[in-house]
Amino acid sequence: MEISASQSTKIRIAMLLLFSLFILRSFAQNSVSASRIMEDIREGKNISYENVTISGDLDFTYMVEKMPDLPKKSKWWNNGGSNTVEESIDVSVSFINCTFEGDVLAYIHDDPSGYTFTADFDRDVVFKGCDFNRDAMFKYSDFDGTVDFSGSTFQRKSTFKYAEFDEKADFSNTRFDDDATFKYAQFDEGGSFKNAVFEESWNIKYLKARGEFDIAGLEVRDDIDAKYTKINGRSFTNYLIDSKN
Repeated sequence: MEISASQSTKIRIAMLLLFSLFILRSFAQNSVSASRIMEDIREGKNISYENVTISGDLDFTYMVEKMPDLPKKSKWWNNGGSNTVEESIDVSVSFINCTFEGDVLAYIHDDPSGYTFTADFDRDVVFKGCDFNRDAMFKYSDFDGTVDFSGSTFQRKSTFKYAEFDEKADFSNTRFDDDATFKYAQFDEGGSFKNAVFEESWNIKYLKARGEFDIAGLEVRDDIDAKYTKINGRSFTNYLIDSKN
């Protein structure tokens, strides 16, 4: 049976369309918008993704949503009110081997309004083996459940300043390409920075930790600011000396 030129062209077009649909479906399955994740959190759904790319900024503070209902700066400032707007994430959050193309925000200070937006996490938080291509901001966040950032890479600015970890926090095998801030952070049940690599500085000034604080294989390429840092009541310098003995 011979196939005419026109039939052959139709077959090629059909195959091309099928291939294009396959590519689009594969892309859709491997990519999810940050806005969809935020909607699911609002609906009380536990978040669990693996091997996907998250597009857009993932804002756990919901600043854009809250801003229109907030009083102007002059009103809360003159009345002695607070400029902090807190959000509680009451679902578990799990991302494994995911890539975040936009910012991941649990802290935002909005200069025009004067408001500071923060997010706390009431349940387990997992960002394991993830790539943070842009900023990762967790300043002032309280983590009530277990925390796992192991194997993740922070390519841009990151901060856990004033963060409080109620359970053991795992930052083992992480890599921070820019300055990393854990100033004033508190680890109530210990933490791990085993084999973590800091390409720039690591600021742990005033950090406090109780329990096991694993820093075996830690590498800091620039400097460590550990002034007033306490690990089980000891200075960080003494803790380093004791850990090597």
